[in-house]
Amino acid sequence: MKFFKTLLFSTAIIFFGTVNAQEENSEQKREPGHFNTNRFKQMYEEFSTPNMFRTASGAPGPNYYQQQADYKMDVELDDKNTKLTGFETITYTNNSPDQLEFLWVQLDQNVRKKDSKSPLIESSGSAPAMQPGNFINEYMGNAFDGGFNIMEVKDTKGNALPYTINQTMMRVEMPENLMPGKKFVFSIKWWYNINDHVVNRARSGYEVFDDGNHGYVIAQFYPRMAVYNDVEGWQNSQFWGRDEFALPFGNFEVNITVPADHILDGTGELQNRKDVFSKEMMNRYEQAQKSFDKPVMIVTQAEAEAASKNFSTAKKTWKFKAENVRDYAFATSRRYIWDMMAVKMGNRNVMAVSLYPPEGNPLWEDWSTKVVASTLKTYSRMTFDYPYPKAISVNAKNQGMEYPMICWNYGRPDKDGSLSERTKYGMMSVIIHEVGHNYFPMIVNSDERQWTWMDEGLNTFTQYVAEQDFGEAYPDAIAPNKKYPSRRGPAKNIVDYMAGDQKQLAPIMSKGLNVYNFGANAYAKPATALNILRETVMGRELFDYAFKTYANRWMFKHPTPEDFFRTMEDASAVDLDWYWREWFYTTDYVDIGVESVKKFYVTSKMNKEVREMMTARGIQESDVPPLVYMVEEGSEDFEETMRNAKVEDISTLNEYLLENFSPEERAKLKRPNYFYEVTFNKPGGIPMPIITQFTYADGTSEKITYPAEIWRLNDTTVGKFIATDKEITKIEVDPEEETADIDTSNNAWPKEKQVGAFEKFKRENSED
Repeated sequence: MKFFKTLLFSTAIIFFGTVNAQEENSEQKREPGHFNTNRFKQMYEEFSTPNMFRTASGAPGPNYYQQQADYKMDVELDDKNTKLTGFETITYTNNSPDQLEFLWVQLDQNVRKKDSKSPLIESSGSAPAMQPGNFINEYMGNAFDGGFNIMEVKDTKGNALPYTINQTMMRVEMPENLMPGKKFVFSIKWWYNINDHVVNRARSGYEVFDDGNHGYVIAQFYPRMAVYNDVEGWQNSQFWGRDEFALPFGNFEVNITVPADHILDGTGELQNRKDVFSKEMMNRYEQAQKSFDKPVMIVTQAEAEAASKNFSTAKKTWKFKAENVRDYAFATSRRYIWDMMAVKMGNRNVMAVSLYPPEGNPLWEDWSTKVVASTLKTYSRMTFDYPYPKAISVNAKNQGMEYPMICWNYGRPDKDGSLSERTKYGMMSVIIHEVGHNYFPMIVNSDERQWTWMDEGLNTFTQYVAEQDFGEAYPDAIAPNKKYPSRRGPAKNIVDYMAGDQKQLAPIMSKGLNVYNFGANAYAKPATALNILRETVMGRELFDYAFKTYANRWMFKHPTPEDFFRTMEDASAVDLDWYWREWFYTTDYVDIGVESVKKFYVTSKMNKEVREMMTARGIQESDVPPLVYMVEEGSEDFEETMRNAKVEDISTLNEYLLENFSPEERAKLKRPNYFYEVTFNKPGGIPMPIITQFTYADGTSEKITYPAEIWRLNDTTVGKFIATDKEITKIEVDPEEETADIDTSNNAWPKEKQVGAFEKFKRENSED
């Protein structure tokens, strides 16, 4: 039997390989050489060279460093005039090996100065219609006078420090260079007018309620140190309004003075709870610390509504400390309801917290804190145990924004109390997303100003997992027999974007400010790419281990995209360079189809193709050892060969093939009766696994996934020769829409009749 296999193989090479190649090369014109265009080549051209700061494995190197910025702040809110005043002392530690000649401080509020250049970089034109309020704000209202007013910048001796403000960045000059390992302490005194975030859709500001009260969600409210690192030096790219933030870690001591009747919470642990809580609030707080199944009300709706009727002129100071955080934010209003519950996190208890006005009920009282708790559990399973003492969800109209331990989230019933499914799920999803940002980028601290997808995309992917977990944990929140209706994550949801006009697409690896469809590019596409990687390419076990490894390697550090890409490969032993290149560095799309299916018959009778080859080479038929011949059904060769084939030819063939097997071995052998050559084509650029479902005449089916590497030698078409004991009646590629294939009209054999949009709608919405 070994002799037969060797002879058959060598003969086939002679007939179908070497000779053919020689003939083709002699007839074709020689083409010029080319660079390596293989989609599976390694990413040495795209990646930077590993070094002592960042290793080839994707882990921090032995010389990795990061700077530290510690803050002590006194802040006071003028509720009557919607003004914020502050004094801060910054202790900046230079852990780099470099001498620093100056420091860069971010002044993000300056994006709202009257002379801000941010509006000037946006193209505009006439709109066919506008809402009256938008028209007034755009063309008739007085421009808001925002931005920091810097009163002084001084060193510890009270000496004024020279500084230069360039839009949203301030350069502070030090008396001498800051040497490696040394600290520099300086202070800044400032104030600014708080903006109405409902009017200008800003990330922070105030909202005016119908009774004249304000709800404040305050962030980017203090001059903040910029990042200095081994990749870019100073990250002092201007804040134009879209790209978010890059910040160093540090410790914060923050004292916030507000009207005495305000309720307030923020980043960090409250240091003077007994001073600012009533006795009843303290009792409720102690109950909440032991409640793991439902929230405990710290301030009830009745109490919030009662407080809203008075405007205290007295003041109260709330004192907080936060360790190892990259930023600070807080929320305050006399109109807030407050509830909390505990979440078990390893051997610690973390508080899940919600602040919301009566306008948020009953939706927020029913669900907000439960969503926070569920989110912490999922994200901790996917990454690391949540390290901070609390996570706060604050209701703010039209908002969705994140900071360490606190975030703002939209979602309110209509004024008549009605609540749509869209509002309910929108509120739940935004809470999951913004609470999830505690992990990306508040702890795994990527550079949002440069790589938006590294926080938004990774977070949106994990949000999808958390949404599905929440639906399973709280089935009463979901429609009967339904899954949580995630908007982003499933592969089919990104198809329309990836099939769009290429002039309006940018690679994921683009600065967020410079992309067209920001939501799809920075949130949806990377989230979908990671979901496909988890579900289809790597599998959950390998993906989850690698993803968790990345999160743990880079928690409380500053990762780059390469650190993520390299870690995912390092921890899984899956070569993903082809995947990163196509999904993240290009705007290519997925389109894989079935080009043709040919059915073959097997015979020992020499077919026409081989006979003609032998004649051309002067080889006699008697000189050829017994071979197995394949003849395509319906071909001219098929008619001739099979018409002249005798029954004994088949019998002789079977006996020849099996003569070296024992009866027991023969009984175990497959006896294929059907032979098919299936050709798959790839009109799209992205190589992906070919997920193929075969349906047989007996009604059974099986799914076979050919790895993406099948495209490594031919980027256009690949074939599979299939021997089976059952007749194939249908072949379908990507039957469950796992790969974001933009054109499914070529995914099946026999080709399916395309259903119109109206007919498809009727089928999807018909009742059983």
